[in-house]
This record gives sequence, structure tokens and C-alpha cells, in this order.
Amino acid sequence: MIAVYDRQGREVGAADRAEVYRAGLWHASSGVLVRSMDGERVYVHRRTDTKMVFAGMHDCLAGGVVAPGEDPERTAIRELGEELGIVLGPDVTPPLPMASASWDGEWEGRPMRCHLFAYELRYDGPIRHQPEEIADGWWWTDAELRAHLADPDWPFVPDTRVLIGDLLS
Repeated sequence: MIAVYDRQGREVGAADRAEVYRAGLWHASSGVLVRSMDGERVYVHRRTDTKMVFAGMHDCLAGGVVAPGEDPERTAIRELGEELGIVLGPDVTPPLPMASASWDGEWEGRPMRCHLFAYELRYDGPIRHQPEEIADGWWWTDAELRAHLADPDWPFVPDTRVLIGDLLS
């Protein structure tokens, strides 16, 4: 089950993930841009080919959908641990809010409506991919990521594209 939102960004209920995607219901997702401690590189990854949405595409946010009653920051922290194995502690401080937007888009011929929340974490420690979610990952400079994003045929998740201008220098 995931949280269902209205167009204005208020949580109004919950529904099965497949129903949310099939019916194009408004929902929310949170993601974390992992940036090296020196600020020079961002972690980019490729989603597995088995993901329900945006399968096999690239992204620079580790994240996922907001659960019922969960706030976006908690989602971001949970997803960071699940997808990249990064857990907050004495050496890893909470991610900082960076950007938000609403995306009223389309995926595979169906409406896809999502309130997006992006955070940033500075981190140089180990990364451990969740094999069901992340196929591969690597560090790029902002310029390297922008060069790939300039190619409209490069398979990059469309919702993160909405936020990218607020995330990269």
C-alpha cells in the first residue's frame, strides 16, 4: 500500500501500488541525491529491468514512494538504507531538503501523477545495492551527468528530470 494524495499535495488515503499506477492516482515519492563529501561527484545508478515503473532507466536519486502516514523525509531515509545500504549514524547525518515539484506526466500510455521530494546527502562511505532495485551504479561529476541528460534518448527517469535543475550545480 502507498499513500494517495490530492492534486494539492495532501494525503487523502491509501491504495495498492498497482492500482495507483494503473489509475494514475496522485501519490508522492522521495529521493536522495548522494553527493561525495567534497561536493564534486554524484552517485548515478541504473534501475533493474524488473522494476514496475521506469525499469532499466538511470537515476541520480535513491528513493521510492511514500507509505501511508509516512512523511517524505522518513521515506527518503528509509529508501536510502534499502536501495544503497546507507544508514544514518554518527558519521552519516540526515539528508537535507533540496527541491520539490509536482509531476503530472505519463508512463507507458497512462497518466503518472506524483508529488516529488528531493534531498541531498554528502557521503563517501560504502554503497551496497539492493539487487532487486539497482542493477549498477557509479560516481559522475555534475558535468558528466548533464552531458548524458542532454541526450533525449538516454533512458533517464522522467520524474527526476523535473527536479534536476535544482539538484545539480
